[in-house]
Amino acid sequence: MTRGDILGSDRPASRPVWRRLLVVLPVVVFAGLAIVLAWGLTRNASDIPSALIGKPVPAFSLAPVQGRTLGLSSGDLRGEVSLVNVFASWCLACREEHPVFMQLAAGGKVPLHGLNYKDRPDDAARWLDTMGDPYTRTGADLNGRAAIDWGVYGVPETFVVSADGQIAYKHIGAVTQEALEKTILPLVERLRAKAKERQP
Repeated sequence: MTRGDILGSDRPASRPVWRRLLVVLPVVVFAGLAIVLAWGLTRNASDIPSALIGKPVPAFSLAPVQGRTLGLSSGDLRGEVSLVNVFASWCLACREEHPVFMQLAAGGKVPLHGLNYKDRPDDAARWLDTMGDPYTRTGADLNGRAAIDWGVYGVPETFVVSADGQIAYKHIGAVTQEALEKTILPLVERLRAKAKERQP
């Protein structure tokens, strides 16, 4: 037996362990990714929590959207329960929810304010003139700074604001009639009842 044979006999024992790891490791990584992706697909995007729930609306002051007379500021969101809808003319999902907001405005159930996100002034004005303007006040967030302070992930997003100016709820994505009737409007009524209880 040569020295090479003796040295060579030590190597096969260590190789199978590394080979098994090279085969098993990608399978484990793939399985882990599959579990995370499957979990993500079962989650509702509108259930993403907001760090601002229960906190005062961020301080902001926005000029009105072109063609409107009333802008939007944090001071406007005190005194009554209201909704703030972050929208843009270039947002397809905003078109989906717009008829729901037009109907809401016609019924006068709750003040709805618009925060127009990174829109060109002409486009925002044209969109509201064409589609209808359901908003009591509409602020033009031209650079997106106010939306960032609100913790906006993307448009559309809608917030329920309590009478004392705190963010009570955040809905991500287009508001449907079902979401409005089952979640948003009942919350508005509960917040109004709480506000009445606090009055002397």
